Amino acid sequence: MSGRPLDVLEAALEDVVTVTLKDGTAYYGTLAGYDQHMNAVLEPAADSDAVPGELDATAVEDTTIIRGDNVVTIQT
Repeated sequence: MSGRPLDVLEAALEDVVTVTLKDGTAYYGTLAGYDQHMNAVLEPAADSDAVPGELDATAVEDTTIIRGDNVVTIQT
């Protein structure tokens, strides 16, 4: 994928993503939304076998909002 960051997030909507934070923790879930600050909304993933990227990622258990200034990477 290439393009502007918000275009990449738009293309990843409804996909399972792994979000890695500045402190090294990683979470995965379905990307349900985002905003211009790259705040991300994750919903629990329906298929836990489809976890991209980090093997040590923690599944979100409920709707989770991750503040964009804490995000290092978002992988599909």
